[in-house]
Amino acid sequence: MKAKERIIQFGEGGFLRGFVDYFFQKLNDKGLFEGSVVVVQPIKTGMCEMLEAQNCEYNLFLRGVDNGKVVDEHTHIDVISRCINPYEDYEGYLSLAKNPDFRFIVSNTTEAGIVYEDDNKLSDSPANSFPAKLTALLYERFKAGLSGFIILSCELIDHNGEELLKCCKQYASKWELGADFASWLEKENSFCSTLVDRIVTGFPRDEHKALEERIGQKDNMMDTAEIFHLWVIQGNHEDELPLQKAGFNVVWTDNVDPYKKRKVRILNGAHTSMVLAARLYGLETVGECMKDEKVSSLLRKSVFEEIIPTIGDTEDNRKFGEAVFERFSNPFIKHQLLSIALNSVSKFRARVLPTILEYKAENGKYPEILSFSLAALIAFYKTDEANDGEEIVKFMKSASVADILKREDYWGEDLSDMYDIVNRWVEKIEKDGVAACYDELLK
Repeated sequence: MKAKERIIQFGEGGFLRGFVDYFFQKLNDKGLFEGSVVVVQPIKTGMCEMLEAQNCEYNLFLRGVDNGKVVDEHTHIDVISRCINPYEDYEGYLSLAKNPDFRFIVSNTTEAGIVYEDDNKLSDSPANSFPAKLTALLYERFKAGLSGFIILSCELIDHNGEELLKCCKQYASKWELGADFASWLEKENSFCSTLVDRIVTGFPRDEHKALEERIGQKDNMMDTAEIFHLWVIQGNHEDELPLQKAGFNVVWTDNVDPYKKRKVRILNGAHTSMVLAARLYGLETVGECMKDEKVSSLLRKSVFEEIIPTIGDTEDNRKFGEAVFERFSNPFIKHQLLSIALNSVSKFRARVLPTILEYKAENGKYPEILSFSLAALIAFYKTDEANDGEEIVKFMKSASVADILKREDYWGEDLSDMYDIVNRWVEKIEKDGVAACYDELLK
């Protein structure tokens, strides 16, 4: 017998099933919550039928390195009570609004999910966009005279909760749902922006049969993820959803931004600044980088001496930095350098360049290792492995270092001031190779 339905979840993909559903499962197992999840399929084609074929149950394997130990943990997830496909059962979807037990809505409809589409109508059954579907559901809730929801957006966009509320308000206005509903929408519902952090590797194609044998059952919805997790949520609803009490790495805060900055600068910045030189050096995966003494030592030096000091040399930030090295060393994840190298120019601008410029402002000089990583980017784009927009690839392949650094449309500003340090490293890479650069930087 499944617990009382209390959570509506938009999205049935691997990420939510390897992240929030794991939390809800464990809350129930520990007797801290007593609630089940109804999954709503947000787009026409999805996996609801496959989930329902196995009673909405599946197995999750969490694997990685935790405090220096290799962990391989299996959990049977049965927290989902049923699935609803609004494209086939729109009445069933709207009827969720009339059940007073529902208190939470979680969503992951991808980065493209939280959008306002002007042609969506209330009379559509269903509307196309996720915010339009949600507004229709909230309007039914309002008409039923019930209290609102705590809405936890997991989409990978900045201020996801605020953006979702903005779209819902636009639909309320466009559809002329009235001042009372507009007021109820804002006052009775908590649209929480959140930051999610866990690599969910999804269905384990190569190991599927072996894992089925290990657990002694068939499972076509099996999911895999790293052991690390962090969920930063704007607001505080620990009294209703005791995630911290259950021992999870969850932060309730009035501002998600510093956590977002930390993740982008340390985790993503480390990835982006490491991979291009490592690829020129002949490595193929992040795991190989961590096993290579030169690459891993240089990355550690860069993270702790160049990146962390610009965002605040606190114990929390250092802990996060240490966790990044454990995550990169995960023996269960084969993360290809070339897949991380995709669109490196825009990634470098967002993830690494702000650290370089802030370091210069604070120290009066450019950080040596991160400047070398920009030189490695330029050298990498001279090879045939660069994968980016057609114009970028063509320009970078033939342009001089000076002309590349001048491109404000690439970097957000003219980087000519970095010419001396970057050009010196580009010349050294071309003349002596990346290994010699590593040796010099590690002196």
